[in-house]
Amino acid sequence: MEFGFTVPSGGPIASPGKIITLARRGEALGFGFLGVSDHVVLPNDIQSKYPYNPHGRYLGSSEYLEPLTLLSFVAAQTSKVRLVPSVLVLPYRGPVLTAKILASIDVLSQGRLILGCGTGWMREEFKLLDSPSFEERGKVTDEYLMVFKELWTSDNPTFNGEYVSFSDLGFVPKPVQKPHPPIWVGGESPRALRRVARFADGWFPIGTNPSYPMGTETQLADAISRLHRYVEEEGRDPSDISIAYNASWSGTLPDGDKGSKRSLFIGTDEEILEDIHTLGEMGVSHIRFGFDKPTLSEIIEDMECFAENLMPLTY
Repeated sequence: MEFGFTVPSGGPIASPGKIITLARRGEALGFGFLGVSDHVVLPNDIQSKYPYNPHGRYLGSSEYLEPLTLLSFVAAQTSKVRLVPSVLVLPYRGPVLTAKILASIDVLSQGRLILGCGTGWMREEFKLLDSPSFEERGKVTDEYLMVFKELWTSDNPTFNGEYVSFSDLGFVPKPVQKPHPPIWVGGESPRALRRVARFADGWFPIGTNPSYPMGTETQLADAISRLHRYVEEEGRDPSDISIAYNASWSGTLPDGDKGSKRSLFIGTDEEILEDIHTLGEMGVSHIRFGFDKPTLSEIIEDMECFAENLMPLTY
């Protein structure tokens, strides 16, 4: 099992010195990957339903560093930790330029990029960025993934799609990782699972989506079973698909959670270790924890507690 953490893209911790401190400390503690979220410009009035809490209201800041720029910065300050946009909203950026930036990050980081990607949820941001139609974002995402693979792997890239067409171009350097950086697709809907089965090397769900809940062992197991069925229908081997689970970290509880439907990663050290081992047996190979605390020192303290008390017991 490999564990990840989040580098904030906005707010009081998203300053150069604090980002460097957090990224380097996480790497030194043995975390295998870090994630950064994707927003570019947010409207002052957001009417779109946020998919990852029960009330559907987005409570985040409007202050965001652009994620690919942030990953490039973090790559220069670290040497081992993998770099994951969590997740990159593919329709926000033109695919040829995005493929070039991603390939450049992989080259400059010496093969540490993992492309976490998804379709997005905020209609208003699509409009502000002059992105393709919000209603067609799934089709656009699928086509952009095909474009990336063509550019990253073909000596003479050519593509003729509904949204993108090109030929007679040189695309070098290619990514360091072959055939290309791993692609982890986010999302929990049936369409997202189909996208994973067709295009991806991994699935990157969040457990708190009330429309497609995956916050308990049973819920996640059912979703993995559906994913494996879709993968087989595509003629692929389910064992070739990594599963990277997004979870929040609240810290361990001395008395545990005695509820009959205890959420994953809420409880005592022993209960959380059991959750990690259970997910490993289900095929989960990566877990990203959101150590969401208001100060850098509190975040690092939680990361140190996890790395020193729990991480050694998971291998």
